[in-house]
Parts: sequence; structure tokens; C-alpha cells
Amino acid sequence: MSRKLKPIEEQVIVITGASSGIGLATALGAARRGASVVLTARSEATLAHVADTIVRAGGRAIHVVADVAQRPALQNVADAAIARFGRIDTWVNDAGVSIYGRLDEVSEEDSRRLFDTNFWGLVNGSLVAIPFLKASGGALINIGSEVSDAIVPLQGMYSASKHAVKGFTDALRIEIEELDEAPVAITLIQPTAVNTPYPEHARNYMDRQPKLPTPQIDPEQVADAIIDAACNHKRDVRVGGGAVVNTVVAKVAPGLGDKMFAKQAGRQQYDEPPRNPAGTLYQPGEAGQIRGTGA
Repeated sequence: MSRKLKPIEEQVIVITGASSGIGLATALGAARRGASVVLTARSEATLAHVADTIVRAGGRAIHVVADVAQRPALQNVADAAIARFGRIDTWVNDAGVSIYGRLDEVSEEDSRRLFDTNFWGLVNGSLVAIPFLKASGGALINIGSEVSDAIVPLQGMYSASKHAVKGFTDALRIEIEELDEAPVAITLIQPTAVNTPYPEHARNYMDRQPKLPTPQIDPEQVADAIIDAACNHKRDVRVGGGAVVNTVVAKVAPGLGDKMFAKQAGRQQYDEPPRNPAGTLYQPGEAGQIRGTGA
């Protein structure tokens, strides 16, 4: 069943992880197209600045500080959206963080924190959003990755979390769209490597500064895919040629994929010492950047 979704200029959109990278690009892109946006992340100063920038440009925006790992905090976000705009038309679960390091070196505490953000944060957002989306119809958009199907060494726990995101999203889609026949469109977005501050925000166990392998796509390309999915019902969307190739290889030729993906290990670090090994795993970042330091 195809779900009828509103044009972007008529929508109220909640975006987690809205203080940087893909989330920030999506917030600005949706606001420019006329949507009312509700921005949430842990970074209070950045969120306030972004919301103010949107409003000064003639748009509609509010911000609510929240750690997605805490479901009551996301309930507060939803309540604020309803109080200000009266409804929620699209909810985007974008918040995420990574860890660079071998699986046998990363602490259990850090691994669990990553899952609290990447997986449980997305679960929390989804389950908070669904009742509102069922009430008036709308879209739930979850940000996975090409490593929801493929894998990347030295980011094994991140890859595991994105596999979990895909499993949860696929199961939720069947329950909500097929069993309930609810007027909710559930989409999984799977980008390839994107030029965002993602490596700078990661917890880093390596003795070199982390980076994403090339080629990388622009964050606005992913933002456009998210905004399109908010208006046009799609099951899943792979963004970037790398995402298409890597997901296909992982499914149809997994042995070859193992060899291919192993070659990424040496392409994930600069020849310089780590700049900020702690990253933003536990502490918010306030840089407010869409792009990272290089592609």
C-alpha cells in the first residue's frame, strides 16, 4: 500500500542529530523548502544558533536538547513539536556516532554507549514517533548505512549497530505498514561514506587520526534523499554508488566482499596523531559543521 505524504512545505519534521553533518544539512534543506523543523541533539548552543538562523531567514524552527539514549527526553521533543506546531509529519532518526578500533580493543562501556546512541536512540525515536504518525499519517525515516549490509573493519561495533538498525526498521515496517495497515511510511536510508565530521566525532583507539575512505559524497545528497522520502513513500534508499556496490557484493558474493572490505582498514587514517581521541561519544560537540576536514 502506498502512503500519501504531504509536500515538504506543509510538513512538520523532527530531526535527531541535527547539530552537524547529515542532520544539520537535512534541517537546513527542509527549512529552505518551507518545512517547520524541530531540531534535537545534545549540543544546546549549536541547536539554538541553527534554529535562530532558520527563523531569521523567514523559516519556522524550534530546538529541544535531548540525548536520544533517553526515551523520556525524546518524548519531550515530541511534546514540544505538538505544542508548537500541532502535529508531526516526519520523524528522522539521524543521531549516531562511531568508534575506530579493533573489536578486541574497544571497551564494553564504549561499545554499549555506541549502541545506546545508534541503535537504542533510533528505537526510542521510532517508538515515540509512531503514535503521532499513526494519528495523522506521515513518514518515519531511519538512517542506516551501507554497512547495514556490508561491513568495515576498525569500525566493527558501528557496523554491528547499523545491521541492528536495519533489522529493527525492517521488522517495524512489517508490523506498522503490513499488519496494522497504518498510514505511516517507514524508510531506511543507506548512504555510502559522506563528507561530514563523523571521523572527528568518533571515539578513537588508533594511534592515527581517523578518516573515512574515499570516494565520499556530499551531505546534501543524503539530505535530499531524506527530504524526498519524507514526501514520497520509499522502502529503502541507497545513496551514492558505493552504497549500491557494497550492499550488492555483501549479499551476492560475501567471500569477495570480505576481501574487498579488508582493504579498507588502511584507508581509514591520516598520517598524523589523533586530535581528539575521546570524540563526542559521551560529550556533545558544538562545532556545528556539515562537512568534515576532507574527502
